[in-house]
Amino acid sequence: MKKAIVALLILSVLVSCDLSKYRLVVDYDFETKFEKSEGKETATYPEVIDFYSQLNDAYTTVSFTEFGSTDSGEPLHLAIFSPTGDFDLEKLRREQTVILINNGIHPGESDGIDATMMLFRDLAGDSIGVPENTIIATIPIYNVGGALNRNSTTRTNQNDPAEYGFRGNARNYDLNRDFIKADTKNTRSFYEIFHLLKPDVFIDNHVSNGADYQYTLTHLFTQHNKLGGELGEYLNTTMMPALEDSLKLKEWDITPYVNVFDEVPETGFSQFMDHPRYSTGYTTLWNTLGMMVETHMLKPYNQRVAGTYELMRSMINITDAESATIKELREAETKKYLTERWYPTNFQPDMENPSTREFKGYEGERVDSEVTGEDRLKYNRDQPFTKEIEYFDNFTAQDKIEIPRAYIIPQGWWEVLQLLKLNQIKMEPLARDTTIYIEKYKIEDFETVASPYEGHYLHKNTQVSKTMDSIRFREGDLYVTTFQDGARYLLETLEPAMVDSFFNWNFFDSVLQQKEHFSPYVFEDIAQKLLEENPELNAEFEEKRDSDSEFRNDSYAQLEWIHRRSNHYEEAHLRYPIFRVPR
Repeated sequence: MKKAIVALLILSVLVSCDLSKYRLVVDYDFETKFEKSEGKETATYPEVIDFYSQLNDAYTTVSFTEFGSTDSGEPLHLAIFSPTGDFDLEKLRREQTVILINNGIHPGESDGIDATMMLFRDLAGDSIGVPENTIIATIPIYNVGGALNRNSTTRTNQNDPAEYGFRGNARNYDLNRDFIKADTKNTRSFYEIFHLLKPDVFIDNHVSNGADYQYTLTHLFTQHNKLGGELGEYLNTTMMPALEDSLKLKEWDITPYVNVFDEVPETGFSQFMDHPRYSTGYTTLWNTLGMMVETHMLKPYNQRVAGTYELMRSMINITDAESATIKELREAETKKYLTERWYPTNFQPDMENPSTREFKGYEGERVDSEVTGEDRLKYNRDQPFTKEIEYFDNFTAQDKIEIPRAYIIPQGWWEVLQLLKLNQIKMEPLARDTTIYIEKYKIEDFETVASPYEGHYLHKNTQVSKTMDSIRFREGDLYVTTFQDGARYLLETLEPAMVDSFFNWNFFDSVLQQKEHFSPYVFEDIAQKLLEENPELNAEFEEKRDSDSEFRNDSYAQLEWIHRRSNHYEEAHLRYPIFRVPR
């Protein structure tokens, strides 16, 4: 215990006693708001911070510190439970596994906030089993701005608590879409925490939307084929079944996250694909075993919090027992990308090879709506069922990318370089102006969403062509090797066709706009000369005129066609500005 408590111990206590077992009850109130309200209320942000501050004061096994800023103006916090009271993280990472629990990314989904407060209290007070090989860290409330914006109405589908936070953060961003683009201070502070802890296991606590069914608990593990290799196989065939079995023994049935909307789940559903924009998709890029807890929105709040608590206890016990295996598999998976030639991409569910699972649901039917007059889905809780259903949890890569030796990033793209630096990517500035033989991409096609999405007009279905060229780079441009722990992060962000690439998140939109143009009356004479001096170009031009009537009747389009094939056309237009050094 802390020195203040030790001073109050009576002199008759022997020196040999373990003073860390003692707690000054009269000075500290470790009964949570959730418990005081008999499971009806969740703690406010100040109450949560005060609770962990008291734990920090009372127990040498708990550390609680401010850690970075958030968009709200309030700091982010990190609490760590270390069974030995040792907080030398560099040493602990070598010897023990690390679990990071994230709470309140959507503060209206407050189950994990209350469950983790009780978990830390019970671990510190030795009222539950304490792990031998694992330390547990938590971000008590990640979306601080949303937590401060309390109400009792916006979670339309949710049964309690009485008041809760709002999904959007202080700038109305959904933080569980921000892990690549990092528009918020919250995310940038998360990077610092994540790379300090380097967690082996990551848990993000949520509450679901969607179908109705019997389960209070569902899990959303990161997609195992995407995680890949023996680590992905371990997640799918060992860790996930161990969690399900552990909870079943506690009479807490659990099922995979029910990924349906306005449909009945018994017809079968696919696993949710957690792309890198999401928390577990981001942590996967460093081969962390990730899962989201999704409690069922309509179950009573006290039941949801209790289930979250028991799930976290089970994950701690599994991680602790499997500590050596987990660390070995993660190390092997990280090293794999030092020698792999190809990186699989574009994962899609294998609809020919579903898994079969027992599912406990409620009978649903389509009935006429008394509001709209159209048909609606209605579940009948008086008709529970247990059925075998198809679950499409096997995904296959449709494409692959050859992993380059390195990327070269011109120093002008400072915003991207800043994000790489925050993610501890190793970069070496060129010592002098240098000509390097590289692969370069041209953006051939892409689609853009019609409506804004988290502050961006997101691109998708991006297609590129690749050619070889010698480019002269400037002193200070950055050489970024792929032979490093962040290789997967580099591939997912710098390859423009990847779903959550920096290109698709609009970081390079300036190259999509042509900057230099021509006046037709000036270029007419230049174009004529170009055609006269280049018979092959002239033949291609005449062929297009003959075969394309729209082109033939558009004089500017014809001049533009010639201009783009001349040395007057700017190299920067549609040229992806990050370059690949081939192996």
